[in-house]
Amino acid sequence: MKIIQWFPGHMAKAMRMMEENLTLCDAVLFVLDARVPASSYNARLADMAGGKPVLFLFNKADMADSGADRAIALVQKSGRAAMGTVASRSASARPLHAAMEALVAARRERFAQKGTARPMRFLVAGIPNTGKSTVINLLSGGRKAQVGDKAGVTRAKQWVKCGAFDLLDTPGTMPPALADQRLARRLAYAGCINDDILDKEEIALSLLEELYEKYPARLAERYGITGGTPLGMYDALCARRGLVLRGGEPDYTRGALALLDDFRKGRLGKVCLDNEEDLAAAGLIGDGRA
Repeated sequence: MKIIQWFPGHMAKAMRMMEENLTLCDAVLFVLDARVPASSYNARLADMAGGKPVLFLFNKADMADSGADRAIALVQKSGRAAMGTVASRSASARPLHAAMEALVAARRERFAQKGTARPMRFLVAGIPNTGKSTVINLLSGGRKAQVGDKAGVTRAKQWVKCGAFDLLDTPGTMPPALADQRLARRLAYAGCINDDILDKEEIALSLLEELYEKYPARLAERYGITGGTPLGMYDALCARRGLVLRGGEPDYTRGALALLDDFRKGRLGKVCLDNEEDLAAAGLIGDGRA
């Protein structure tokens, strides 16, 4: 399988910018995709935070199953602040505000004792397409940050005032080396890597294999797939959806697009592909380093 590697030049610039601006911030809001929390964790960003408090936000929780709840519990058990949210729902704003306030309450109190009153500043970080800008729009009560469904929409920093907080929106940044290709493929499934650089047919084969291992009933229900090799399942998917070329050959290109779209839109049900081993390997639990 082709090695997945994606670190455009603007991401290196964004990493430097974040490092420089962290000195201005009181805390970090780290946005993860609840369906692939370990895969969407960039340990380099967390390392940059140093001793600043961090809230790990498992976004898109409505598309994740109980595996995400277990992941959140494990992160909390490791001594870190973590919670699930659905940033596209306005009702998520109040609990998120409360969690952020709890994170910086001691710092705000120290400022108050010195007679200083200013908004607490949060750097909002994460890899592409985890929903950072949607989180900022949720907190600010309006569409103040650019939102899109393609990896890499935000390309420059943006300060957004949000009541008791100032939020620094930053470009999505991948680690320079996607060392664990298992996790890299999961990022590709979720749309966190630019589709233009992917072999989508290979990604579809890999996704079918992983879904059959973890969620076989979903494939049976949507595509009538009950087993077989990954390629055989791919053939069955194309046949079920009527994606065939002249002569009856499966149209693998359209089949890959259909499968990835179904996964990303939640039509295959709630999932969480990362387990405790993945969380530890990525450095999200344990001592915090991969």
